[in-house]
Formats: sequence, structure tokens, C-alpha cells
Amino acid sequence: MTQLDIVRQHVATLETALTRYVEGNGIRFAYRLLGPATGTPLVLLQHFSGNIDAWDPAVVNALAADRPVIAFDNAGVGRSTGQTPDNIETMARDAVAFINLLGLPEVDLLGFSLGGCVAQQIAADHGRLVRKLILVGTAPKGGEEHLLAVLQQAFSQTDAPDPRLPLFFTKSSASQSSGLAFLKRTKLRKDDRDTDNGKAVTDPQAKALITWCATPDPEHAILRAIRQPALVVSGSHDTMLPASNAYAMFKELSNAQLVLYPDSGHGALFQHHEIFVSHVRTFLQAQSAAA
Repeated sequence: MTQLDIVRQHVATLETALTRYVEGNGIRFAYRLLGPATGTPLVLLQHFSGNIDAWDPAVVNALAADRPVIAFDNAGVGRSTGQTPDNIETMARDAVAFINLLGLPEVDLLGFSLGGCVAQQIAADHGRLVRKLILVGTAPKGGEEHLLAVLQQAFSQTDAPDPRLPLFFTKSSASQSSGLAFLKRTKLRKDDRDTDNGKAVTDPQAKALITWCATPDPEHAILRAIRQPALVVSGSHDTMLPASNAYAMFKELSNAQLVLYPDSGHGALFQHHEIFVSHVRTFLQAQSAAA
């Protein structure tokens, strides 16, 4: 990495960062790199149907103020090539391949929704690769989900400016106002925006998420295989992956903290972005006997 690259990292934001590419295993991964050149990188694992530009700049930029942050498109998503898998295990394998292609010996993971399922699989399978993980608005294997019903309801609300408004936020005026502000932030990048690959992504992703939650794991094998410190986060009124999932994960993980945000839905991290970033920073910076 040249000195110019390092300078660009320091000044780049999610809205301005160069979209980079790395290729291996038959996949050309698209990603953006923010933050300083030193420190344990925080790799972001995105939600169902989302790409790099679906992340909230208020979250990503703030997290990148004091650590390297990497937002990327997994196989078949956005500008990454390959085929989107229909199962969590292969999504996790592809994400690990991406991390290895970047030559990163150790990372922290932030997995949101579907990305949280992928993060669990990676942490369980690759204990030395993952230092800490943040699981947001997600579910354990065998957990509770209402994806299709909630999606149908959201897309039936034709008066909503974006389906994410009813999907990610509650009906309260405060939550809806936060939702509109979030949508505005996600549109700040005007040039070199990521691409939406439609049903080629959403169909297999929906199958992967539904199958993950429909597959019983009575012994909680994946959660009990995760020894890393974990921060589990949920909104109080998440209709897609209810907060009961967060409590279930918290109970079974060996070293977890649980945070629930009030009057918030699936997008609690975007609605309460300032306190969420504060919680994540505190968690990542804290010393832990299990870290």
C-alpha cells in the first residue's frame, strides 16, 4: 500500500471512497476501505437484499474514525461477480475467502440481519480469524423469522417512499422521522453507486435466511462453538427477526453482552446510530479475558 493509499483511507467516507476489487476463487469481490491503516479491521456483513450503498454513512463513517472498516459485496451481490448462494454456510465460505484475499490474519465482524447469520457461521468455524463479533437484528439457527410476511406487508404500502421505511422502523413519528433521515443519508453518494441485482440476489438470500431459521439446532451447536466476545443488538419492535432471537443468542453465547434499543425496529442501528456507534466502540476497545 502506498502512502497515497493511506492518505486516501484517512479522508475517505462511505460516500466518497473508491470502490476497490480483489479476485480469487472465481469471484471478483467489490469493497470499500475506510479509516486508518492500523488496527483490527472491522468487516461489515450486510442484510438481505442490501449492497455496499445500503449501509448508513452515519454508522460506517463514525466507526471508521478510529479503525479500518471494510464494506463489501459478497458473491453475486452488487458489483461482485459469482452466484449468490442459497445457504448460509456457502455465504460464510465466500466471506472468508474475501477476507483471506485481503491478507487479513484477524478481523472483527459486524453482521446485520442475514449478515449476522453469516457472522455466526464464520465465528464458529474460524475461531482464530475472528477477534470479536457484533450481531445486529439477526437470529440464531432455528430462530424466529417473519421475512416473507413482513416483506409482503411492506411492499403493499405503496405510499411509503421506500420499503425500508416500514421494514426497518416502527410506526411512531420519532421512528419514522429517523427512517426518513436514514434514507436520505443512504442516497448521499451520487457517483459510482453500487448496483441492485434484483431476484438473482433476493431469491437465494431469502431461501438461505428462511432455511437457517427453519433448521432446528436444539443443542445450540453454532452458538456454543463461538468463544469470541459478542455484542448482541436488537430493536424492541423488530418485526422481521424479533428481539426474542437476541435474548436467545445472549443466553447461549459464552461471552456476550445484550443491548436492546427502544421504539425501534429492524433498523435500530440506523435509528439510534450515535449510541450504537458508541456501544460498538466501547465493546471493541474493551479488554476481555476471552479476546
